[in-house]
Amino acid sequence: MPAVDQRELRNILGSYATGVAVATCRDAAGQRAAMTINSFASVSLSPPRVLWSIGETSDQFAAFSEATHYAINILSDEHRALSTHFATSSPDKFAGIDSYDGIAGLPLLPDCCALLQCKIVERVRTGDHVILIGEVLDAERADRGPLIFHRSAYHALA
Repeated sequence: MPAVDQRELRNILGSYATGVAVATCRDAAGQRAAMTINSFASVSLSPPRVLWSIGETSDQFAAFSEATHYAINILSDEHRALSTHFATSSPDKFAGIDSYDGIAGLPLLPDCCALLQCKIVERVRTGDHVILIGEVLDAERADRGPLIFHRSAYHALA
C-alpha cells in the first residue's frame, strides 16, 4: 500500500463539514482546562455516551488525562472568536472568558447551542490520540445557529 500523504489527508478530511465545540474539564488539582475541538461524536443513546479525541501533543493533554469529567460546549455561530481563543495555546485559557460551573465543577460557556456534561468512562489510545468516551450526565440545548467548520474556514447556516 502506498503511504498516505498527511497534508493531503488533512485536506481531504477538511472536506467534511463539522460543528465546532470547546471541551472543558478540571485537572486533578482543580485547574480549568479547555480546547476547541471538532472530533466530537455520539456513541450511544442507551446508555447516553459521546466521544471526542485529543492529541498527545496538545498542551491540554495532561489536564484531560487526569480529569474525571468533561463538558462539550457546542458553539453557536456567534462564537468564532471564542473558538479561536480556545484553539490557541495559553497558560490560562479562561482569562477574560465568561464561564460558570457545572457538574463536578466543570467550566461551562454561556450562550452555546448545546452543553453536555459527561463522566469519563473509558479512554482508548489509538495512534497519536486518546479517545475520551463520556457518559452524558446532563444535557441542554438552546435555539441558536451552529458554528460550522469546513475546508479550514468558519461558516454559519444560511
